[in-house]
Amino acid sequence: MKKFATVAEYFRAVPAKPRAALQKLRKAIKAAAPGAVEVISYGMPAFRHQGRMLVYYAAFRDHCSFFPASNAVIAAHQTDLKPFETSKGTIRFVPERPLPATLVKKMVKARVRENEARSAKRP
Repeated sequence: MKKFATVAEYFRAVPAKPRAALQKLRKAIKAAAPGAVEVISYGMPAFRHQGRMLVYYAAFRDHCSFFPASNAVIAAHQTDLKPFETSKGTIRFVPERPLPATLVKKMVKARVRENEARSAKRP
């Protein structure tokens, strides 16, 4: 797997169709968590919020994935996620049928609340 130093470098390496789908996903994440910082983690674009990882996303050969980093968030949105393939920690979609921005925003906001709750428990 090629190592990327920046999100921009990652996007330059992704083919056009999945890149467009990931850019829409990225835009929805930024809208839902404007204070989050973009990073590369585990070789893929991610967002960090209050010092904790928030979400990850990536393009693969035959699909794209969104990683909310929370099984609870995936479980809470299972009904909305029925049209998509899910597994522990992962939501897969094809570029021709991306995740709806409203759903992404709901999941990201739920992750922000989780991070904030964890941060509040820190001494």
